[in-house]
Amino acid sequence: MKIGISHGDINGISYEVIIKTLLDPRILEICTPIIYGSAKVAAYHRKALNIEHFSPTAVNSPDEARSNKAYIINCVDENIRVELGKSTESAGIASYAALKAATDDLELGKLDALITGPVNKHNIQHSAFNYSGHTEYLQARFKAKEVMMLMVSDLLKVGLVAGHVPISALSSFITEKLIVDKLQILARSLLTDFGIRNPRIAVLGLNPHAGDNGLLGSEEQEVIIPAIEKAKQKGITALGPYAADGFFGAGRFSRFDAVLAMFHDQGLSPFKALNMESGVNYTAGLPVVRTSPAHGTAFELAGKNEASPSSFRNAMYLAIDVARSRKLYDEISKDPLMEGQRKDGDRDESPEDLEDQGES
Repeated sequence: MKIGISHGDINGISYEVIIKTLLDPRILEICTPIIYGSAKVAAYHRKALNIEHFSPTAVNSPDEARSNKAYIINCVDENIRVELGKSTESAGIASYAALKAATDDLELGKLDALITGPVNKHNIQHSAFNYSGHTEYLQARFKAKEVMMLMVSDLLKVGLVAGHVPISALSSFITEKLIVDKLQILARSLLTDFGIRNPRIAVLGLNPHAGDNGLLGSEEQEVIIPAIEKAKQKGITALGPYAADGFFGAGRFSRFDAVLAMFHDQGLSPFKALNMESGVNYTAGLPVVRTSPAHGTAFELAGKNEASPSSFRNAMYLAIDVARSRKLYDEISKDPLMEGQRKDGDRDESPEDLEDQGES
């Protein structure tokens, strides 16, 4: 598989985690990594990190890439200046140039998946990039009706109803239809991307104590519970709403295949507390495969050789696994022996049965 890597912000830890990941020869046994960035910038970081041997082969297109090697496509100004730990306008321009070049090839089918290095959401903003993050950019680029930020680790998977949305706008932003749409995306992704048939999804409340029967807010009764009921009618096993603090504090997430959080910090705070160095950001709902490390640019660590590559390495593994899972699902779906099988989402157990087992 050919896996594209957009280099992210050149002044952060992106090149450090990319280089450390690709130094492991086992990576080259399972994929052909292609960095979209700058050979000169890669060499600068290699020297800053005191790493002797890392020299990806320069190519002009993924079509030139072969197995058992790492490659790099130069797509930024070779005279660009690296200023470790600083947010600069030129770094933002370089971030976007690499992202666009990688996305172009992904759209053309020259890549099997894309891993995006962390960018600075402020310096990347310009006329061609007016989005709050990678997720929104890719949604627009691939004309996806609805997508979801899905945080993934071996421990849990957390999807978000509202991604980069201000707290003040949450109550009006979160609608019954949006929750149902997100549950459908999540259930579909768990099946096609992760091979989980008939997944169980926990839905969190919006207010403290999930509204406490309307005492602390009405969104649970008026929006979230009706959305869960509609999802059940569509064959999705969704349970809740659960109060987030007790749900994570008691470890209830281990009883579910995924969790649907209402907003960014409600889902990402516990996820990163448990999986900061190993978690992966995955965009569910896209027609292509995109992953990213769960951390940001970490300017404060740039050039110090202290950044862990674990999250980026897992982002590579997940990208490969999802791409394979999608191909396998497509093959199985075309198998005539599958005709007459139960529809996706059917279960042997009803949601009520699950609630009786202590999930309410």
